[in-house]
Amino acid sequence: MLTAGLGLIGALIFGSADFLGGLAARRMSSMLVTAVAAASGLAALLLALPFVGGVWSPQAVFWGALSGVSGAIAISLLYACLAIGPMSILSPLTAVVSAVVPMAAGLAGGDRLAPIGYWALGLALVAVVLVGFVPEKGAVRPSTVGVLMALGSGAMIGGFMIMIDLTPDDSGLVPLVLNRAVNGTIMFVLVGVLALTGLRRRRMPAVPATGRSRAAGTPGPRAALPLRRPTLLVGLRLAAACGVVDVTANFLLLLGMRAGDLSVMSVLTAMYPAGTILLAAVVLRERIAPVQWLGLALALAAAGMLAAA
Repeated sequence: MLTAGLGLIGALIFGSADFLGGLAARRMSSMLVTAVAAASGLAALLLALPFVGGVWSPQAVFWGALSGVSGAIAISLLYACLAIGPMSILSPLTAVVSAVVPMAAGLAGGDRLAPIGYWALGLALVAVVLVGFVPEKGAVRPSTVGVLMALGSGAMIGGFMIMIDLTPDDSGLVPLVLNRAVNGTIMFVLVGVLALTGLRRRRMPAVPATGRSRAAGTPGPRAALPLRRPTLLVGLRLAAACGVVDVTANFLLLLGMRAGDLSVMSVLTAMYPAGTILLAAVVLRERIAPVQWLGLALALAAAGMLAAA
């Protein structure tokens, strides 16, 4: 029951963090969102570290740092696909992949479930499919690019969970601290490289259009408008809030893995689209089809079955 409770609460918090990240990615680069979220999350973890503690062993440092690489790829793809939208479809698609990858690893590594647990796994996968793919008339469908990014993000999230599960039980918050430190470093470096590349391109002489040079002050038809300061500030605040909410969910995930099995926690955590879907419906007025409500109900039933497994 403890594992089920931690998994469900963590899933809702993960969904809230993804919603905030998706909103922030609509106002600025998804890479910058990931970098800012990693920095704010790292700050929150460092504040909590003296109270929670953890042993700085080589295994904790190695797997925590490596998970930061996987997390940087995963979250960047996730926020980018959520920015394309619709959130209510791409988020569940990411979830089903993020559940299958660590569950397969957990079962291969020796996790064993009661018969009801395997039925719950199948029910959960059906639930996520019902939530994610809406065949009804008028339902918003995702683009191919959005689907591919969601699949890649799910695989990387699954890899992150496997690596965190491999950290020692006495490591406390150390793996998450390393995760956020590496994650933030990678993303800030990428943001810096892209910014320098963009600056160099703007300084290069442009090809004259309609007899006038763009260097003379006439923008071309595809010239990008600069991001307005109020929009950027809102995006930064959303990204910072996303980072704090996300590390809270990660801490609950870590506790759940210590108390239970990776295979069980991966399915419970995959319920996180519920938080994203509900917030998208309330804030963005995105449509939730009846089949999606059925999927959410089945997801809750599967979580209850796993709790009893």
